[in-house]
Amino acid sequence: MQAIQSKLQTYINEYLKLWDFYGVIQVIRKGEVLFEKAYGYASIEFGIKNDLNSRFSIASLSKQFTAFAIMLLCDKKMIDIDQPANVYLPADLKIDASITTHHLLSHTSGLYNFTNFEDDFFACYNRMEYSRNAFFKKCINKKPTKIAGTEFDYNNSNYNLLAWIIENVSGETYEDFLRNHIFLPLQMMNSEVDDGCKPIQNRSCNYVKDFDGTIKSPYFNEKFSIGAGAIISNCKDLYKWYICLRDRKLLSYKAYMRFFRVNQNNYCYGLEHQHIYGTDKFSHGGDHLGISTYMQNFFDEDLCIIILSNNEAINQYRLGNAISDILHHVDVAVPAKRREVPLNESQLRKYCGTYLKDKIEVQFIDGKLYFTRFSGNLHIEIYHVGEGKFVRRYFDQIHPYSIVENENGEMSFFGYAKETNEGFAG
Repeated sequence: MQAIQSKLQTYINEYLKLWDFYGVIQVIRKGEVLFEKAYGYASIEFGIKNDLNSRFSIASLSKQFTAFAIMLLCDKKMIDIDQPANVYLPADLKIDASITTHHLLSHTSGLYNFTNFEDDFFACYNRMEYSRNAFFKKCINKKPTKIAGTEFDYNNSNYNLLAWIIENVSGETYEDFLRNHIFLPLQMMNSEVDDGCKPIQNRSCNYVKDFDGTIKSPYFNEKFSIGAGAIISNCKDLYKWYICLRDRKLLSYKAYMRFFRVNQNNYCYGLEHQHIYGTDKFSHGGDHLGISTYMQNFFDEDLCIIILSNNEAINQYRLGNAISDILHHVDVAVPAKRREVPLNESQLRKYCGTYLKDKIEVQFIDGKLYFTRFSGNLHIEIYHVGEGKFVRRYFDQIHPYSIVENENGEMSFFGYAKETNEGFAG
C-alpha cells in the first residue's frame, strides 16, 4: 500500500510541476484516503487558496444528477422513459415526436447540436439574459439532424430538455428537485445548482489564460446550462454521491439496472462505461471556460477518483487515467510537455488569418502565435509541435490542433478555410 501511495504521490507531483493547477485531487479506496490535496487559488483577487472544502463548478459531471432525477421519477411511475419525451414536456417545448426520454438520456435523440463554432452560443448568446422559451426556439427547436436512436451525439440540448421534463412532471424547479430528492437525503450540504446570481460560499472562481497572464474566465450565464451543467459541489459531497451509486441508494434495483445500462458509444445515463483492468469503470468529465473536472468510479473495487479544477492548466483525463493506471499496477510514462519544433517568423505567419470571423482567428504577436477567440478578447498561445500541429502553451493538450492545407490548397483550421490574411498584429 505504501509503495502505491508513494508512486501516486511522485507521479502527481511530477505532473503538477509542469502545469499551474488550481483545484483539488482526491483518491479514496475502500474508505482509505490514498491521496487528497488542494492547489492554487480559489480567489486570486482576495488571495484565498483552494482547500479541501472549496466548492467548484463541475460542468458536465452534472448530467448524472439530471439522469438520476429522471430515474427517481420513473420509480414513482411519473415517467416512462421509453415513451415520447413530448408526453412529459410542457406544451411550448415540444420536440420531434419520435424522440423518447431514453434518447435524451443516452444522447441518441438526433437533435441539432448548437454547441458549434458557427452558432453564436458560446461566443455571444449564453452571455445574454435567459429566457427558457427564447432559448428553446433559437437553439433547440430545430429539425433533427439524425433519426432518433440511430447515432450517438453528445449534445447539451438533451439534458436541457430533461431538466424541463423534471420541472414539468414534478411541479418543482430543477434546483428544488435536486435539493429535496438527492442532495438533502444524501446530506450533500455543499452541493447546489448555480443560477449565476446567488452568492455561493466557498466557491472557487474560474480562471483562464490570456496571453501569459491569468484572468477571470469570460462571463457566461449558467441558466443556459440547466440540466447539462451548472451544479456546484466539492470532493466531500461527490464522495457521498459515489457511495450512493456504489450502495444503490435512493433508486430501485430496476431503476439502477437501467441507469447503468450501456448504450451507444459506451454511454449509460449521465455516465460513461469502460471495462478496463478486468473490472467496470463508470466515469464522466466536465469541460468549460475555467473548468476541468473528472470523476472515476470503480464500484467493484470500491475506488473513487475525483479531480476538480477552476483553471484550465491540466488535462484532467490524462491525469485521472494515470492515477487509475498506477492504482492498477500499470506502468505510466513520466509526465512531460510536448517538444516545440521551432519555426521562423515567415513560417509562422502563413498560419495567421481569420478562419471564422470573431470565432477562429490566428495572430502573430510579438514573435508568438495566438489562437484568438471571443472577438479578439481571449488570446491562447499555441506553439508548433510538427507538421502543422500546434498545442496550447499553458494547457496539457492531448490532441494537437491541426492547421493544414485543404484539398484546394487553402490553410484550414477546425475544417474552416482561411477567409482573410489578417492577424499580423505585430
